[in-house]
Amino acid sequence: MTSTPPDLRTGRGVFRRKPIEDISEAPDEGEGLKRSLGLWQLTAIGVGGIIGAGVFSLAGAVANEKAGPAVLISFLIAGLASAAAAFSYAEFAGMIPKAGSAYTYGYAVLGEIVGWFIGWDLLLEYTAIVAVVSISISGYFNELLGYLNMELPLWMSGAPGTEPDKIPDGSYGINLFAVLLCLFMAFMLNQGMKNAARFETLLVYLKVGIVLLIVVVGAFHINAGNYTPFLPFGISGAFAGAGTVFFAVFGYDAMSTAAEESKDSQKHMPKAILYSLIIAMVLYVLACLTLTGMIPYQQIDPDSAFSVAFADVGLPLIGAIVAIGAILGILTVLFTFMLGATRVGYSMSRDGLLPRWFSKTHPTRKVPSRFTWVIGVVSAIIAGFLPIGEAAELTNIGILLAFAVVCTAIIVLHYRRPDLPRGFRCPGMPVVPAVGVLFSLTLITFLSPETWIRFGVWFLIGLVVYFAYSYRKSRMNPDNQRGVRD
Repeated sequence: MTSTPPDLRTGRGVFRRKPIEDISEAPDEGEGLKRSLGLWQLTAIGVGGIIGAGVFSLAGAVANEKAGPAVLISFLIAGLASAAAAFSYAEFAGMIPKAGSAYTYGYAVLGEIVGWFIGWDLLLEYTAIVAVVSISISGYFNELLGYLNMELPLWMSGAPGTEPDKIPDGSYGINLFAVLLCLFMAFMLNQGMKNAARFETLLVYLKVGIVLLIVVVGAFHINAGNYTPFLPFGISGAFAGAGTVFFAVFGYDAMSTAAEESKDSQKHMPKAILYSLIIAMVLYVLACLTLTGMIPYQQIDPDSAFSVAFADVGLPLIGAIVAIGAILGILTVLFTFMLGATRVGYSMSRDGLLPRWFSKTHPTRKVPSRFTWVIGVVSAIIAGFLPIGEAAELTNIGILLAFAVVCTAIIVLHYRRPDLPRGFRCPGMPVVPAVGVLFSLTLITFLSPETWIRFGVWFLIGLVVYFAYSYRKSRMNPDNQRGVRD
């Protein structure tokens, strides 16, 4: 192991950059990640991260409250905006086949301090998403128990304040099922990437099958008259809906953190990013057409849209199957974002920005088992003791900032290093990534003041950690004798 020669280092101080040629795929000290994922396994992970609440929850809520049948347009607008970022991710994935995704891309192009804050923020965002998804699945689980005339004891059915009429503020309570779900997912990810990906792929196939069942069966109950008026809330309603469903059309960003576990990352990762978004968008469009065609948008249930819709047309059994599908569908989102959190943390640790203890991998399974359990335990604590509303407020801003950084970085790299070999090129440079930046920053302005306050606190904590530890311990620090691998 040797230090990177000074002439290869770029940038100075907090803006020092690791040259892209110097970002090695080779494992550190024999403890790298194992390459075991093929194209369709990567695509399944991406689809698993994208399709979840978007179909089973958001589509109905947006149709009923903001867009009417034009919820279809809302998803298309959000999909186009997300595609602008997806193209940028795809180009980077073909050039830098390394774990870390937006963190690694920002570090290599815009400097260490930018990479640090994107990585630091994604750790919070991804972990919070895992917690929120677990709480959501727990809610479905409690409902299913109700159908069977069973129920959990109050003290283990939700966090304090979740349901004030049942678990008053100040009383002892825990969302035990959500806690166990987080720990179970950490356990699955620690079984090795190949086995974990098989588990995820199976759930994705089941989820896609249920969405197709919704479309095929629902098609026989479509009344074309329900599409009129198509824009009951005006075009502004469709755009407002796009802002809401935008959070249902990413997930490939977390999947791209698994670049080092792909058998042929430079070829497969760009394809998997684009394939997963295309598949998800096709299913979203078909599902929206089915839902708004089955019943008038005013009658769509915002919480359980498809289950209620099928019950209304005399097919309660299909509605029950959809409810089960919702649980399976949201479970794949849990997998993808816990994977993303662990790989971002692993990559930061390997670069010296977090303690090296976190980047130690399992000797045989070749996964970052230590950091996986850290994410599992932290997400379990959040899921167990915070109501879903408070946990959800920890999400969103980091993803949008990551999109903005990646789209900006790809523009900068095109002008700074046009000579770099690229397995995939972002089309429409620089307009397409600029659209991604504009849309992401626009959505950020609509986030609540509470979200900005939490982000500010996390940002300040990160600032202290960076200058107290990461700046000195970084492998890009010339004074650090450990250096960087060639």
